[in-house]
Amino acid sequence: MILDLFAGPGGWSHALTVLGTRDVGLEWDEWACKTRAQAGQLTIRTDVATYPVWIFSGRVLGLIASPPCQAWSMAGKRLGLVDQPLVHQAVADLAAGRDTREQLLGACADQRSLLAAEPMRYLHALHSVGEPEWVLMEEVPDVLPLWRQYAAILRAWGFSVWTGILNAADYGVPQTRRRAILLASRTRTAAPPPPTHAPVAEPESLFGPGRARWVSMAEALGWGATDRPVPTVCAGGGPGGGPEPFPSGSRKTLSDARARGTWTPRSDTHPDEHLRRDSSGPATSHGTDKNRPTRDTAPARTPDALHWAWSLRSNNQANATVRRSSEPAGTLFFGHRANECTWVADTTASSMDGEQQVPDPIRITAREAGILQSFPANYPWQGNKGQQFSQIGNAVPPRLAAHLLASHLNKPVNPDDFAFAA
Repeated sequence: MILDLFAGPGGWSHALTVLGTRDVGLEWDEWACKTRAQAGQLTIRTDVATYPVWIFSGRVLGLIASPPCQAWSMAGKRLGLVDQPLVHQAVADLAAGRDTREQLLGACADQRSLLAAEPMRYLHALHSVGEPEWVLMEEVPDVLPLWRQYAAILRAWGFSVWTGILNAADYGVPQTRRRAILLASRTRTAAPPPPTHAPVAEPESLFGPGRARWVSMAEALGWGATDRPVPTVCAGGGPGGGPEPFPSGSRKTLSDARARGTWTPRSDTHPDEHLRRDSSGPATSHGTDKNRPTRDTAPARTPDALHWAWSLRSNNQANATVRRSSEPAGTLFFGHRANECTWVADTTASSMDGEQQVPDPIRITAREAGILQSFPANYPWQGNKGQQFSQIGNAVPPRLAAHLLASHLNKPVNPDDFAFAA
C-alpha cells in the first residue's frame, strides 16, 4: 500500500487516483475526512501521532507525509521556528528508537510543531522490515532544514535522497506556491521532476523539450487567455451548513454591482481601443485542447457601464500579494479572517470620464480556490466555507503531487487528466 500521513482533503490521493492507484490516508479532521469520503478515497480517521505503525508493517510500498504547516507558515505566528531545535531533537531520537515526544512536547511553544517529527516514527518502524521503497514529503519552505536532517538519516539507511524548494507554477498549477520537498528512493536516483512550465514560454530546443507559459488564474478558471473575469459571489454557508465564518461587513456582492449597472467584465484592452483583442498576443496552450482557452472580442464600452480588470488580493493586510488574473495566483492562505482572498477591481484600467462607482471587492469562492490549487472544479468539498477554505489552503496541489509521484509509479502525467474549469 501507499501510506499517506496527514492526508487532508486528498491532494496526494487525487493525484494517485489520476495515475491509476490509491493510497490509505490517515487524517483526524472531521471535514477533511468527509471530503475524502465524498471523493471516494480510503481514510482512517485517527491521530497520526498515536496510531500504531505495526499494523502496516510488511505492506508499505511508499510513504507520503505533509505535516500540518500552521506552526511554520508565514500566514501564522511561525512558532515552529522557535520550536525547531526541539523538532530536530525529536527526529534524531525517533531515528535511534527513542521516543522522547512527550517530554519535548511540553517545551514546545506550539504543540503542532512536533507533528513534523511524526514521519520519522513511521520510517524507523518500517525500516526494520526494509520498507518503504520510496518516500515523499512536503511542507512550507522554512521546514527545509528539517528535511535535510531526514535526508541524512535516510541516506544512512540506503536511500537516495533529494531535498529542495519547488514552485508549483513550474508544474502547471495556477499558483506560485513554493514548497520544501523531500524525495527518497531505495531503487532509483532521487531527483526532482523536470519543470513543464516557465514564466515565459520556452520553445523546444536541442537541449530538451519546451516549456509552456505559467498557467494564469483566468485560464484555469475558464475566463480565457485574457483577464476577462466573472468572479462568483460567495454567500451563505457551505454544504455542511453553519454561519459564514469570516463575514465582510457591508461589502456588496457581484449581483448587486450588476443590478446597479456599475460594471461589466472586461478583456485586457487598452483604454482607447475597447474593441481590440488582448494585446499580449496569441493565447499560449497549456496542455491540450481540453483546457485551451477560447478567444473572443472584448465587449464594447457604454455610458452605462465600466469594463474592469480584476486582480486577486491574497489577504487583508497592507503587504498583501496582489496578482492580475492574467498571472498565476500567489500562495493561497486561509483559516483566518486576515487571510481572506478577494477579487479587487483595477481602477487604473478605466477610460471613462467623470465619477464612476468602483465595484466592491468580491470574495473568492471555495470552487475558485480549489481550481487554483489544481483540484477539479467539481471536487466535493465538505463543511461550511471556513472549513472548506481551511482544507484547500492546507492541501497539496494535485498537479504538483502527480509530477512528484509519477517516477515512483513508472507512469507519465497526462495534462488531459488535470484540465481546469471549462
